[in-house]
Amino acid sequence: MNHHHQDAPVSYPTYLRLDELLALQHPRSKPEHPDELLFIVVHQASELWFKVLLHELDILIARMDSDDTLGALAATKRVNALVQIITNQLSSLETLPPQRFAEFRGYLGTSSGSQSEQFRAIEAKSGLRDAHFMQAIAEHGQPPEPVRAALEKPALQDTFERMIARAGTSLEEIYRDPSQTALFLVAEALLEYEQGFALWRFLHVQLVERVIGPVTGGTGGTLGAKYLSRTVSQRFFPSLWEVRSKFYGSAPAK
Repeated sequence: MNHHHQDAPVSYPTYLRLDELLALQHPRSKPEHPDELLFIVVHQASELWFKVLLHELDILIARMDSDDTLGALAATKRVNALVQIITNQLSSLETLPPQRFAEFRGYLGTSSGSQSEQFRAIEAKSGLRDAHFMQAIAEHGQPPEPVRAALEKPALQDTFERMIARAGTSLEEIYRDPSQTALFLVAEALLEYEQGFALWRFLHVQLVERVIGPVTGGTGGTLGAKYLSRTVSQRFFPSLWEVRSKFYGSAPAK
């Protein structure tokens, strides 16, 4: 067994394995289009952030399962920070005009963001179970293992509501009772997660329309922006929205 690599001093390049990381970008256009590297890096970076997001969602779920309310709050805040990072990096693709993307789009073959197993796993882990989502993941055959594993576990909303039930209260009560502040803050942080994810979807739709148009198909033969626009209204936590309706008209008249 070769211990040379393990015994070598750790440096910034070796710890991050920069030689391998920076060798993973392979533009396919011939001659190489100057904008294709940006396109590749943004999507590779997204997949790296998806990996971290899935990891942090697992931590969030574990803390909810162990009734660690403050730990769940801290985990949700980190999840929200990650979603913001993923959203913000889309802005770099707004600098890609449609005519320039068209110059190398044909080299992408059947690749499509809808084929991202990690993104689908994030959706499933967060709670999507509706027919539209199930149809979308079935378009590429049997769901990949990470998606199947997420679908076999309770939705994030169910995990939170079970934590609330074990605390001897209900979702409506934590919004009415000031003593339930910690659970209330977790509920609001989860709602922030949903809104942040919805913003990512919305900006993604706008980006697709800006780069390839609202009618044309996506890079992998999908319906492009027309399809993506349908996903903006998908919700992870319908009960967090529903509970708000119970407060209309319930306050005493002044």
